[in-house]
Amino acid sequence: MVRQTIVAAGDDGSEGWGSAVGAVWEFLRGERHLSDVQLNQGGKITLTKSSPAHAITGEGAMTGNLYVNLHWTAREVDGGQGQLRRKLLQPRQLLRNETEVGQPVGPQNVDLDLACMYELANGARGVVQPLGQFFGDLNQPPYIKLSGDDQYGAPSGETMFINLEKKDEFKRLLIFVYIYDGTPAFAHTHAVIQIIPPTGPRLEVNLDRREAAARSCAVLLIENQGGVLMARRELRYVHGFQSDLDRLYGFGMQWQRGYKDS
Repeated sequence: MVRQTIVAAGDDGSEGWGSAVGAVWEFLRGERHLSDVQLNQGGKITLTKSSPAHAITGEGAMTGNLYVNLHWTAREVDGGQGQLRRKLLQPRQLLRNETEVGQPVGPQNVDLDLACMYELANGARGVVQPLGQFFGDLNQPPYIKLSGDDQYGAPSGETMFINLEKKDEFKRLLIFVYIYDGTPAFAHTHAVIQIIPPTGPRLEVNLDRREAAARSCAVLLIENQGGVLMARRELRYVHGFQSDLDRLYGFGMQWQRGYKDS
């Protein structure tokens, strides 16, 4: 078992979105053409430090879902013959050079999770995340649904669906990624988040900084600005977990310790 923070209350999921999941996964694996799933017809925009923001929607009514996908691969790690477990049990040592003696050599299995803190227009707040099985719901609040929990970095990764027909119900959404105690850190992964609207360009954010001590990363903040959903790259790495991200962004939720089988 490994420890992790978790919100004390959340929403149960519902069905009715399986065909959309399959289509997007096939697209992300390259098994289906863009025209088949009507995605990404406007190309790709990579959000960077110098160009961090882009509108996802217009002011009018919308149909369909916004797809948020996380996928990653393991980096090769050079180092000595020590045990990674020992370093994870002593977090201060993670601040030292990742290639020093004590790190294993070669690719490492990494378990990243895609998640979203939300605040709705009516003031409701919560989280959608694999830990605690808070997978959300597309057809009722929070109008966000997580596809599942990929523990092995499969090509399809993890996908979240956001119901754009309910875009006016959203005040802000914080898309973030966290990594479990007992697994290698962000320094050992190549991770990418793609934001795919029903029309227009897909947005991409690369988690490309080697942050050996970070356990969480606030990747993207989506805010409702006068009826337009505006996405802004954050890429803020945090040494703590969900409660620490909450304090940074002021969601004001209550958190408790949670566990996931290793």
